[in-house]
Amino acid sequence: MLLLIAAIGAGLFVFTSPEFERSKPEVSLVGNNGYWNLKTPLVFQLDDESGLKSYTVTLKDGATSYDLGHEQFVEPKHDVLVRAEVPESVSQLKTNEVVITVEAADASKWNFLSGNVRKHEFPLIIDTKRPLVSIITNSYGIGKGGSALVVYSVADPNLRDFHVETKTGERFKGQPFFKEGFFVSLIAWPVTVDDFGATLVAEDEAGNVSKASISLYLKEVDYRTRELTLSERYLEGKIRELAQEYHETQGVEGRIEQFKIINEEVRAANESLIQETTSHVPDEMIDTFSINAMYPLRNGKILGDFGDHRYYRYEGKRVSESYHLGLDMASVKQAQITPQNGGEVVFADENGIYGNMPIIHHGMGLYTLYGHCSMIHVKAGDRVEANAVIANTGVTGSVLGDHLHFGVVVQGIDVRPQEWMDEQWIRLNITDVMDEAKERINRLGDS
Repeated sequence: MLLLIAAIGAGLFVFTSPEFERSKPEVSLVGNNGYWNLKTPLVFQLDDESGLKSYTVTLKDGATSYDLGHEQFVEPKHDVLVRAEVPESVSQLKTNEVVITVEAADASKWNFLSGNVRKHEFPLIIDTKRPLVSIITNSYGIGKGGSALVVYSVADPNLRDFHVETKTGERFKGQPFFKEGFFVSLIAWPVTVDDFGATLVAEDEAGNVSKASISLYLKEVDYRTRELTLSERYLEGKIRELAQEYHETQGVEGRIEQFKIINEEVRAANESLIQETTSHVPDEMIDTFSINAMYPLRNGKILGDFGDHRYYRYEGKRVSESYHLGLDMASVKQAQITPQNGGEVVFADENGIYGNMPIIHHGMGLYTLYGHCSMIHVKAGDRVEANAVIANTGVTGSVLGDHLHFGVVVQGIDVRPQEWMDEQWIRLNITDVMDEAKERINRLGDS
């Protein structure tokens, strides 16, 4: 009986003691999608309840195996990151499909003190070739706050992503153009950025990256700095009214504090909505892009310029600042707004300081917006024809007088409407560039 009790006790101890845990080590490959370029180290995460005793990592290429790393721990370790690189002995693989095997043993006393062993195989496709990229043609130049167009080619059997990237990190997507493997993209130079440069970047699934610089002449464009004095009428009227509507200003009584919140925090949220709404680029192939010169308000007079850096003063001191990212236009009260280009309405609602605001997508990531409207005659999802009445001017949002805030946006970046109001600029920078691209692509096909 004593021997039986002792045996049962010993069994219970073995089955319940942490020293005899029976779980195999956890093994995972971090941040890999099944492809490898042989340059970027593979990272494996290993962990075990009782601690790791050892691991080995091997690469198998057909019948040949290569050691990518191994280690025996003096003391058991938890949560181990293993970086595996290709040794110099791997000069030439026989196939582009390999298997990485990770074998990890823990420090448990289970299995007659030999511990638990996990053996995990990770099949990978080897891809060491970078994507092929080429700039076909592009606009001659770009001005600060302005737009340009670029046509390029990208090819890779395992392509993951490609885009045009600027010095400051803005990314512009491409739309399929004319023939397979070619793309067109509108790009923009933010008015708040002093320098500009653009590069085509392509990356495949294995992490191979190719880049091609886009040659653009940078044009000087002067923008005004304006000092604006806040009037009592504006603070006591419009700002008090808006402060009651926005949750950001609830509980704030000071007029200047209310204005700062509306001009900075509310504005930022409103512009974030615009950016998100105007960042989509279609996936269908196009071979042309017809756009008419824009002037959506008949006989409208321009009252406020795009790109103005506005400083707001009260009692002689600067209290806030902002950039004006559109053209202010006015004619008669509640004038009809009639865009010269058709498209899809992607937003038609109230947007904070911009008031009632429809946004139209004209294709290729080019959008126009119409702020401070009194009435909107379209809804999101509508297709509108050129010269259709979409809204009427008004005083909604952060304004006093009846007018239209007209904005042009390229993939989330506000750009100079004046360019898109100029027929010659559109021809030289958009239409002619696309026509030239098609000629070059045809010649490439013939060669």
